[in-house]
Amino acid sequence: MFKRKIGIDLGTCNSLVFMPGKEITMNEPSVVAVSVSENKILAVGSEAKEMTGRTPDTIRVYRPLKDGVIAEYRITEAMIRYFIEKAPGFNFIKPELMVGVPAGISSTEKRAVTEAGLSAGAKAVYTVQEPVLAAIGAGIPIDSCSGHMIVDIGGGTTEVAVISLGGVVVAKSLRVAGDRMDEQIADFIKERHNVAVGEKTIEEIKIKIGNAVAEKDEKEIEVRGRDLISGLPRMITVSSNEVSDSIQEPLEEIIRVIKKVLRDTPPELSADIMDKGMVISGGGAMIENIDSLITRETGVPSFIADEPLLCVAKGTGVVLDNLEAYKRSIMSKK
Repeated sequence: MFKRKIGIDLGTCNSLVFMPGKEITMNEPSVVAVSVSENKILAVGSEAKEMTGRTPDTIRVYRPLKDGVIAEYRITEAMIRYFIEKAPGFNFIKPELMVGVPAGISSTEKRAVTEAGLSAGAKAVYTVQEPVLAAIGAGIPIDSCSGHMIVDIGGGTTEVAVISLGGVVVAKSLRVAGDRMDEQIADFIKERHNVAVGEKTIEEIKIKIGNAVAEKDEKEIEVRGRDLISGLPRMITVSSNEVSDSIQEPLEEIIRVIKKVLRDTPPELSADIMDKGMVISGGGAMIENIDSLITRETGVPSFIADEPLLCVAKGTGVVLDNLEAYKRSIMSKK
C-alpha cells in the first residue's frame, strides 16, 4: 500500500516542507493572514507575509509560532493543513507527518504539535528533537560512538546538543535566537536614530549587513522608516558595526548556553568535539562571522553547515526514508 510521508521544519520564522524523493517542496514564512469579521484564513506563507504592516483593521496577520512552539493553535493547524494540501502529489491519502520540535519543549507543547498535525489531516505525527534532525541534515553520522556537537540557531530558539550513538547525551534549548536579534536591532535604531522601522526592513538589514563581530571595513545600508519626533518618513544609513553592537546581548546568551553544554559533556565526548569541532546550522548561522565568534569565545573549532537553513528539513527527509530504523530510537509518535 502506498504511504505518503511529509517532513515539516515548523519554524518560528519560516517553515520548510520535505517529501522523500522530491527534496524541499516548500519554503514559506510561518505567517497567516486572517479576516477578523469572518474569522477566515485569507493567506498563508509568502502571500501573508507581504501583508505584514500593511493591513486594514479588518485583517490580522499572525505568526502562530513563538519561541519555537505553538502560540496560536487554530492558526497553526490551518497552516499545517495548507502545507499538506499544497505538497505535490496530494491525493486524499492521509500522510505520515514528521515535525521537528525544540529540545526543551514541554509535554503539553509537544502534544499541541501532535494534535495540530492530526487535526490538519495527518494519519500519524512523529516528533523529533530539532538538534537531532539538524545534525542528520548537516551530514553528521549520529549513530557513531563518537561525540558530535550541533548548534542550531533558528528564529525562536537556539538548540545546542551533543549527540552520540544515535541519541542526545546533553542538550539545552534557549528561547533566544533570530527574533531576539531583530528586536535588539529595532530598539537600537530607535535609540540611535529616533526612527521606527518595520519587521521586513529589520530582516533586510540583518541579512545584508548583519555581523557577529565589529570590523574595520564597515558595510552600510540605507533604509526608510518613520521619524519618532516628526512622524514623517525618513531615510537613514545603518552600518554593520551598529548591527553588531545591537545583537551582542543575544549572542552572549547563546555562547553562555554553548559553554554550559560543553561543561556538562562527558570527558571522552569533549575530546571528540575538540577534535571535530561543532557544527552551526539554522538561519542564525548565516550571520557573518558567527562561527569565528563562537570559536574565539569557547576555544572549540566551529563550522557552518552546508545550506544551514535547510538542515532540519533535510534531516526529516533522511529519517522519513528510514522510518522503521529510527522509530524506536529518536522519535515519539501519536
